[in-house]
Amino acid sequence: MVCGHEVRSALVAQVRNVRPGYAMIHPNRDRAVCKLTRLIIVAILLASVALMLILTFGGWSKLEGLKPVNFIWCALYVVVAFFVARWARGLLPIAAALAILLVIVAAISALGLAGTSWFDRSHHGFGAPQSLFGGQGLTPDMLGTLTVILIPVEVALIVFSMIGFAQGWNVELEIPEEEARRRGSKTIARGPQAPAAA
Repeated sequence: MVCGHEVRSALVAQVRNVRPGYAMIHPNRDRAVCKLTRLIIVAILLASVALMLILTFGGWSKLEGLKPVNFIWCALYVVVAFFVARWARGLLPIAAALAILLVIVAAISALGLAGTSWFDRSHHGFGAPQSLFGGQGLTPDMLGTLTVILIPVEVALIVFSMIGFAQGWNVELEIPEEEARRRGSKTIARGPQAPAAA
């Protein structure tokens, strides 16, 4: 409501007004450090998925209530990795937030803060974990080691996500088309053709 009148706006595609003879590019995406950061983030996300799936399948019978959450977490990480690979900078804080939560969960299960840790289950009196597919799962010591490894992996995800967010992957720059071609940059939008000289 503005001055007693209701204002509505339709969902409209973003319009870029680019001058004739100019092109719009993302200059930071061409930098080697940004490409490397993006690659590292995607690799860490996929490594996290692999570790979580190994822990889930290898300790299936001993997981308490987190089985569906593990699969949802893995699916979220795969989706985030897909979009980060396509330069979706806005998902980096979400990846960092999920990593913080996973560090907490991994620390609790590795250190036994909520009861029994994986390492405690290697002592006499505890049954061996069964895998998802039946039969013997991973040893408690192996599950504990993988859980401990997950903590620095998630810390690395937090750090690199924040580095990537600060690199400004979304910054747009309007430059002459010749310079854009010389740089080899991917053009987002082009201005209308410059009028031919008389």
